[in-house]
Amino acid sequence: MATEAETPELYAGYLTESFHHFLKLSDLKESQLQFYDNVLPAEFKRIGAGQSQVDVLGVGSGGGENDARILTLLQSTLPDVSISVDIVEPSSDLRGEFKELLSNTEHLQKIPFAWHNMTAEDYIKEVNGKEDLKRFDFIHLVQVLYHVDDVSETIKFFHSLLKENGKLLIVQCKADSGWDILWRTYKQERRNSIRPNYINSGDVVSHLKSLGLKFEENPIPATCDITHCFKEDDEMGELMLYFMTEQEHFHKSLTPELRAEILDHLRNKCSIEKDGKIMFNSDSCGIIVHA
Repeated sequence: MATEAETPELYAGYLTESFHHFLKLSDLKESQLQFYDNVLPAEFKRIGAGQSQVDVLGVGSGGGENDARILTLLQSTLPDVSISVDIVEPSSDLRGEFKELLSNTEHLQKIPFAWHNMTAEDYIKEVNGKEDLKRFDFIHLVQVLYHVDDVSETIKFFHSLLKENGKLLIVQCKADSGWDILWRTYKQERRNSIRPNYINSGDVVSHLKSLGLKFEENPIPATCDITHCFKEDDEMGELMLYFMTEQEHFHKSLTPELRAEILDHLRNKCSIEKDGKIMFNSDSCGIIVHA
């Protein structure tokens, strides 16, 4: 297992703070949780049929809110089935948030957790070196595939870890969403991004088809109020712009021309105006892949 010093901090400090500000002004979290509520119980019934234990792998689980909802649904859907969980998360800040969430959620304290303090790619390297691979009934990669070099091989690997009736959940930004438009337009400016391999849900679907895998797509509509981004000397706007563009001190670090161009793009290409607010299109897609 990678040590704390060896593991890269993808979400730490200022970036973690900016990420939380984005979530506060977005309905993405609520939309994603609603998607879990509507879709996952039926999948869990199929996965858990005739089983005494269900094994779950969360990859890039962050602060654990997605996992908490998924595991809560799993417990309520399969009350007589024991659950074990493996978590792959490189950020010590976010792992700390996850563990605090668990400590405040009594029903999840009954579940044993194994923590892998590493990236998805390091986990693949570590697991590939073992003779006896642990397999899982449910694996989820929520907004994770931006951080891997080879998307197709990553999907193929985690799919290979599924048990016979297992499911792989991939959540990715939707094609033609605000994220898709922004990141594809300014690909060159994002060449040093912590999310270097930008792909949308359409790209994921193309990989799944080329791998010959069966799947279903589920839309997850969402918006974020980015009005603060267009206010001068607005601290929250600066934080949100950092999360969205990864340009620290956005208003100072870019040329006036590029700054104005990106802000215009955000306002007129990636968002709509509603009730006097600039609402960024943050749509995602939840893709259920079958074993």
